[in-house]
Amino acid sequence: MSRATPFKMRFVHLDLKGAPPKVSYLSEVFPLFHTLGANGLLIEYEDMFPYEGRLMLLRAKHAYSPSEVAEILRLAKLNELEVVPLVQTFGHMEVYYLGEGETSKQWLQQEQNSLAKLCLSHMQAVASHVLAQHPGTTPLVWDDMLRDIPQEQLKASGVPQLVEPVLWDYGADLDVHSKIFLMGKYQECGFQRLWAASAFKGATGASQALPPIEHHVRNHEQWLQVAVSGPVDALQGIILTGWQRYDHFSVLCELLPVGIPSLAACLQSLVHGGFAEDVKLRVEHFLGVSSLEIMDTVSEGAGSFPGSDIHALVTQVSLHLRSSVDTLLERNRYVTGWFSPYHRRRKLIHPVMIQHIQPEALSLLSRWSNLVQQLEAALQLAFYPDTIEEWLEENVLPSMQQLQGLLQDLGEAAAPLPLPPPPSSCWDTGQNP
Repeated sequence: MSRATPFKMRFVHLDLKGAPPKVSYLSEVFPLFHTLGANGLLIEYEDMFPYEGRLMLLRAKHAYSPSEVAEILRLAKLNELEVVPLVQTFGHMEVYYLGEGETSKQWLQQEQNSLAKLCLSHMQAVASHVLAQHPGTTPLVWDDMLRDIPQEQLKASGVPQLVEPVLWDYGADLDVHSKIFLMGKYQECGFQRLWAASAFKGATGASQALPPIEHHVRNHEQWLQVAVSGPVDALQGIILTGWQRYDHFSVLCELLPVGIPSLAACLQSLVHGGFAEDVKLRVEHFLGVSSLEIMDTVSEGAGSFPGSDIHALVTQVSLHLRSSVDTLLERNRYVTGWFSPYHRRRKLIHPVMIQHIQPEALSLLSRWSNLVQQLEAALQLAFYPDTIEEWLEENVLPSMQQLQGLLQDLGEAAAPLPLPPPPSSCWDTGQNP
């Protein structure tokens, strides 16, 4: 039997800097989040926030309107999901190049200054400003920049009295002992409350299209071990991150609807203390799927959860589109033997060979064109046009262009050569016979 969870708060992270869902889709998934065991949302608005005044230039083309943000908050409250906004004041914007600016370099030349001190001074300034403006707010910070700072320096900075660190680790082989040791260090520095952060998608590859569910379930099982083995009641809750881009300049990784089965398995693992067989059956029931095989890259087949059609179609594309086109181009003996790149560049082919290649290529193009049309229609219900354009261009267009290029070359190679002009005669020259 499964046991009770040590995590009182379970926040689902919505990363809106890529593929932000329409509010209509969020209205469908928030009830599911609640049913699965979530009781909070960490919303990373990014450029989807309706900034005004001087900050209006930060808005994305399809940014939420003020009324849509209000609706998101209403829907969250309706589904008993506490909302915490995530604003990256440090994050991927500054921290990779900490100390590289000219002003920072000059500051660091002073003997008593260091990168750690620079980092802590920034955290202290931002947290103090937030608390001065909003006294009832508790700032949370990702902990990776704090881990290696000496204990005494952390304690003396005043930061432990201002913020609560979020210990994040998305690995399936998370080191439980090291996390427990780190929790003890933070407590000795003066941090009163700690948080954990896991991942249900967006952590296994910048261009990952399908989440490896087993990896993410194991990540959560490791965090459960940390929670039950570490200091009692030290962890206030856990944030299940679902990154949509690794940073602002990277491609999209797993779309939210595609990550729902992984999220369901992870949340239910947290609620019931592990992913036992009875928990697996509950997840299958909530998703409306006949079988959830976490050992596979993804479980194929239909479900009844919001976005299940997107999940099924993306799975088909991701697992089979490129491989089916590659098989035709690289393993079909008629293509490799009689219509190789050499032949295609010169538009040379034996007429008989056209009948061995063209029907299969046309059939493949028709099948994938129909499926992609279905996918595009499904995506339009959940996402904005720029998201659909980007995902299709990255994941569909390359293989479709290869297929269309093959058929175009076949057509040009099959076209009859123009007849040479008739030989000139004396009648044409105007000379006497």
